[in-house]
Amino acid sequence: MAESPSPTPVNDAPDPAETISAPATAGKGNSARQLLGMKGAQAGETSIWKIRLQLMKPITWIPLIWGVVCGAASSGNYRWSVEYVLIAAACMLLSGPLLTGYTQTLNDFYDREIDAINEPYRPIPSGAISIPQVVAQILLLLVGGIAVAFSLDRWAGHSFPIVTALAVGGSIVSYIYSAPPLKLKQNGWLGNYALGASYIALPWWAGHALFGDLNWKIVLLTLFYSLAGLGIAVVNDFKSVEGDRQMGLKSLPVMFGVTTAAWICVLAIDIFQGGVAAYLMAIHQNLYAVLLVLLIIPQITFQDMYFLRDPLGNDVKYQASAQPFLVLGMLVTGLALGHSAL
Repeated sequence: MAESPSPTPVNDAPDPAETISAPATAGKGNSARQLLGMKGAQAGETSIWKIRLQLMKPITWIPLIWGVVCGAASSGNYRWSVEYVLIAAACMLLSGPLLTGYTQTLNDFYDREIDAINEPYRPIPSGAISIPQVVAQILLLLVGGIAVAFSLDRWAGHSFPIVTALAVGGSIVSYIYSAPPLKLKQNGWLGNYALGASYIALPWWAGHALFGDLNWKIVLLTLFYSLAGLGIAVVNDFKSVEGDRQMGLKSLPVMFGVTTAAWICVLAIDIFQGGVAAYLMAIHQNLYAVLLVLLIIPQITFQDMYFLRDPLGNDVKYQASAQPFLVLGMLVTGLALGHSAL
């Protein structure tokens, strides 16, 4: 199953649900994987609330929450106070449990046929939850997310409800990513960029807009950064090549083959992060630029050690090894932008 982008003003760094997968085991470990929405957990949960949580894939909330942190840092206006911490937590709730939960449930709804091939243990193809129950969950999460976004705009005193607009816009992107007739995920380039932008740009914009003034410099830089997210999104396609091919989804591994797609993936990750480091040097944030480059080097090492040698067998190991350096690099960039704004 190809993951959907998050609509959240927070959405879409890579999807860790696919990067921490492991063969299913019995007992508590398997139950935990089910609740987190990880690949590899077998069906068997009977509690409807746990099944609903599994549909929302809590493991995918983490990068969206991190995106809010990066956006708050780049605003240059975040203060460590009880009020600001609570407001940031509300934005994380919006980005993670509510709108990313909406996105993942919606994606599972429209992916139920391909999941029957790739991940038949998922709640919908396994019959653990009915279609009307799934639809109700999608609507409730969407309405709840937009309500929280509007409340955040009221707190920030926005004359234009920008956080609400980001929530609505991201929700629409999530819908056209997963649903026909557009179904962006059928196109490897558009779908993966939508995924990357949703996990990097949207949450970043929300966190920045909440505590500062969102401007075109931040918008364009994070959209550029999201091209690195495109590379991360491609990693998620390797585990579902066969199902994607059968269902006519034109993922990059299906279109170009596994080896070429692996090179596209790593080059996108490295080149565009390097471009961000060059931009930081151009605005005289040299220390942050050096830190970002130092975080890119281990990624290149793990790409050579694991991913390029066996992208099908080592995709999980590679993501687990390299992803921490990517997200730390995002925070370094956010701090640099916040420092330059002071």
